Amino acid sequence: MARFLLARAAGLVLVLWALVTIVFLLGSVVPSDPARSYAGAGASKEVIAEKRAELELDKPLPTRYVNYLGRVVSGDFSESVHTHRPVIDDLRETLPATLELLAAAVLLTVLIGAGVGLVTARPRRGTGVLRGVLVGGASIPVFTLGLIGLYFLYYKLRWFPSGGQLSPSTAPVDGPTGFVSLDALLVGRPEAFLDVLWHLFLPALALALTPALLTARTLRSSLRQALRQDYARTARAKGLREREVLMRHALRNSLNAPLTIAGLEMGAMLAGIAVVETIFAWPGIGLYMDRAIASNDIPAIAGVTFVVGIVFVLANAVVEVIQLLVDPRLRALS
Repeated sequence: MARFLLARAAGLVLVLWALVTIVFLLGSVVPSDPARSYAGAGASKEVIAEKRAELELDKPLPTRYVNYLGRVVSGDFSESVHTHRPVIDDLRETLPATLELLAAAVLLTVLIGAGVGLVTARPRRGTGVLRGVLVGGASIPVFTLGLIGLYFLYYKLRWFPSGGQLSPSTAPVDGPTGFVSLDALLVGRPEAFLDVLWHLFLPALALALTPALLTARTLRSSLRQALRQDYARTARAKGLREREVLMRHALRNSLNAPLTIAGLEMGAMLAGIAVVETIFAWPGIGLYMDRAIASNDIPAIAGVTFVVGIVFVLANAVVEVIQLLVDPRLRALS
């Protein structure tokens, strides 16, 4: 296990170095003048030249690259063109909201994926409809799911709010962690906690539905294959009911493929974050990234890319650790 963790840590360093390098090179070839963007539209040539020297744009590319790597390692992504604040401060404010959304989406993915996969694994009346939903629903893009949910659950039924993190009537939550839901519990404001969950459900569902259906389809296929194995037939011969065979024997041996799909779908979730947060006005790094792209804010784009890379690699490492825990064969190979 220690060797595995060291290998994943080395992989994380390599991925982050590659991301930082790509963002730096793209920022260097973009046909725009960062110094003019920082100085403002009406700035004089002297002010623009001063900004260019401040941003080290007058130095050779290799020198700028080495200095840029040093700043990134120390957590300095420079100042945002859009907010005129240090990018690291913007990320501290927006990252907790995104992590809350991701955690809720992962929870819904597990609940929906496992539930639907278990229900459809055994032939019974009505499972044909669910199988059709698995095939069709897994192909719907996340922005379509978001707009459909917004139209029916907000505009038509008024069951959920249209967006944001808190209702206008709810006072802002000040807490030590930056996670609004957790801070609401820590400061003793259960009404704010429930309000956050109410606002969180719709964007989390839009983000989770496609991965959940893909996970359910994979789990169903794995379970049906496991139920045809010799150990399942032996369990039935010993008098175990089909439900016990499914839950006690087939399920654990069927988790490897769904977990692999879950790790891959984490990348799709991170890619869909910007769309979902923009549709539902969720104040996370996805919405921050959307505004950074619109304003050609290279430092902000670099900071978000760096953070998303960390989240993606860590999430996949967690999935692989879970696979090692549930599958002794993988532990032996590792």
